[in-house]
Amino acid sequence: MSFVIQADFSNYLLEQHKAKEETVRRTKKVAFNLPATMSECGHGVPIVNIHSLHNGTVLTVREDGFVCEWSPKLDPQRTKLMFSEGPANRRSKWVTDFTLMSEYKKLMIGTGDGEIQFYELSTLKPYCQISGLETIPLTLDYGYIGSDKCCFLYGDMEGCVTILLLSSADDTLRLWNRLPKDENVPNIAIKNAALSPNVTFVRWKVHHDWVTQVKYLHSFHAVASSSNEESSSLVVGCLLPLTDSAQQLREIREVCYKGKNRKIQLSWTPQVRASGDQTIFSVHKGVKAFDLCQKHCLLVTGGMDRLIRLWNPRFSEKPNGILKGHSAPIFSLCISSEDSRIFSVSTDSTVKIWHIQDQSCLFTADPKASGIHGDVSACSYSPAMRSLYIAADCVAVLPLMLRPRRHSRITVSHDEAVMCCGYSEELRQVVSCSEGSVVKVWDFETGRQIFKFNATPDLSTITCMTFDIKGRRLVTGGSNGCLKVWNFNSGQCLKTLKKEGKCQQVCDCIILRVQGNFYVAAVGRDRRIDIYPDVPEDPYHVQRPQPSWKDDLKSGHKEDILCVVQCPPSLLATGSYNGEIIVWNAASGSINCRFVGPLSARDQKTEGLDTSVPSMVFMKKLKLLQHSPTTALLAPGSKFQQKITKLSMTDEKTLLYAADRIGYIYVYNMESFDPEQRSPRAEHFWRAHTSSITSLEIVTGDQVVLTSSTDHTVRLWSSQGELIGTFGQPEKWNVQLPSSWIHPGVPYEFLIESLSMPHHDILTRKSHLSATISSDVTETDRGELKTL
Repeated sequence: MSFVIQADFSNYLLEQHKAKEETVRRTKKVAFNLPATMSECGHGVPIVNIHSLHNGTVLTVREDGFVCEWSPKLDPQRTKLMFSEGPANRRSKWVTDFTLMSEYKKLMIGTGDGEIQFYELSTLKPYCQISGLETIPLTLDYGYIGSDKCCFLYGDMEGCVTILLLSSADDTLRLWNRLPKDENVPNIAIKNAALSPNVTFVRWKVHHDWVTQVKYLHSFHAVASSSNEESSSLVVGCLLPLTDSAQQLREIREVCYKGKNRKIQLSWTPQVRASGDQTIFSVHKGVKAFDLCQKHCLLVTGGMDRLIRLWNPRFSEKPNGILKGHSAPIFSLCISSEDSRIFSVSTDSTVKIWHIQDQSCLFTADPKASGIHGDVSACSYSPAMRSLYIAADCVAVLPLMLRPRRHSRITVSHDEAVMCCGYSEELRQVVSCSEGSVVKVWDFETGRQIFKFNATPDLSTITCMTFDIKGRRLVTGGSNGCLKVWNFNSGQCLKTLKKEGKCQQVCDCIILRVQGNFYVAAVGRDRRIDIYPDVPEDPYHVQRPQPSWKDDLKSGHKEDILCVVQCPPSLLATGSYNGEIIVWNAASGSINCRFVGPLSARDQKTEGLDTSVPSMVFMKKLKLLQHSPTTALLAPGSKFQQKITKLSMTDEKTLLYAADRIGYIYVYNMESFDPEQRSPRAEHFWRAHTSSITSLEIVTGDQVVLTSSTDHTVRLWSSQGELIGTFGQPEKWNVQLPSSWIHPGVPYEFLIESLSMPHHDILTRKSHLSATISSDVTETDRGELKTL
């Protein structure tokens, strides 16, 4: 008896521990709002750097000297071209880098003419400049030391770091502002600036290659610089010589802090730090970017070898950790000490978020998801706005997805975005999966939650799901590339379907029936069709896919496959990110036909639209042209307004339901559809969610529509758009009893969401999307469908 009690107690403690681990795991979940918000930076001239101001605005400077101040959401607020045009025979001036001197409200710019220029931050008018630098300042930084003392420093092509340390900085800058002007800018030569009162000039020889980044470390009262050479990839060293004689220290102190004039000539020959005055970090292929966090006593480096190394800044023997995951050189690194996160950006525009303590990747935004393309030229993280700003072909902002404070009248089904849901006809149950891989089982008849379990012990996300042919087992696909088969009423994982080697995200999966046998077909970012035999009695817990079809290896998709659909008995269609659709013979594995590109010839002028195919359906009994096949394939295309994300058809193939990115559902009568018509006309539409719809399923027997969305909800609707209820609401419903439905009410968030407000720009078009249900939809507003 005591043994049973002890075993139960042990199980109880284990469950408590698992619950605590899950709570901790969920608090670490983080993501960007995708896609990124973008704004044109103009003329294809690269932006050299990005800095955020205290009020949340963002400042960018292009190579040609064009300065732009942006709102946090990238609306241009003021612009100015800093360089006036000179004589026609003189080459244009160009900017190498810039930084902000917040305490003095100045903007500091380095130029290709060997100058450091200072501008008033409020007016962007020139204040003064230091000219005559013998090398070009490739990278700049500024540090405020305190008590009106500051330093500014730059790295050059000779591997040197030059430091100007100012005492009584405000007076010194004001004095320089009164000097004679050169090209309408008060000018002082570097040799005179270095010998000025209250100025200490030091030039260190640090690297044997170009300096890639330089940074003043206030907490260490030191300077860090990096280069692409291996022997001295990153060096953390003193501002001034520290191990010389006491007499030298006294002289430097007198010059720097008492303002005495020196009777010496400026020597441009760089000094070499004593070994005790610097710490050298050697990294394979050098360091392109680094950042330091005093709170975590952490130094992070990244470069050409695509690895992020975590160091104790005082010890350079070996890193404390290595973060792997980027497939291109690291371009930028930013540490958010408040959140214990590292933001990394690689040259292929992939952005990753890492957790410092766990040394794990929390989130990845690739260029396809973020929409950021081109060569990355600048990055900056704004702690105030909790957003990452990136300059490439456009200026882009990736805001962190913050958990909003929910109104007490808003009902949600999950605490995170719902990635997918489905209906089991056999059990009369609805299963939904959230971004945090929480699986919930609901009673279809009443909306009551029956069961809940966590599907993955790691931080991967469930991306798709389907049921087995009997509707008793659940198959889920994840961002980690694995598929799992579940008993969803007990939470037991029955089997794992996984390829050997490195796996990439699964985007869609279905149960496939071919010649009396059942299979699980999965597609995703590896651009292949993986087929797993569905044999419940198979004793192996981990199952590998069948060998890939020859046509798939030789002539398959060249981009990520986003969706897969079957037309019994043997047709299988797959749609990809670039708009290509391939129809396969599922029995032989051969290609039946291929549709290249979703846009017709008359649409080629719309280049740049999102051409991906996120959903497809087969249609039968369609009135086609005389020479057309008896089966047609319908896939969503993108219109100028919103992208169609999901498609579903009634069993009779007469009505087509389509869902878009802003939460609307459109209903089309396919019996009256004319294949020569550019788009079918919607019978009516309604607002189902406040954000992108992730699942759309028609339960024909009950004449209802099941939907899920990234707005955290799973909802049930009548076929005409009447709200039955939101799964998780306090009130139960009866599907067969309309008086128990929420209709004629609508979700509370519809009443307060911005798109429902009369002043919204979308609502100024011909059709009024503020209506909950409408029967008059213009072609412009309903999204675009195309028949292939």
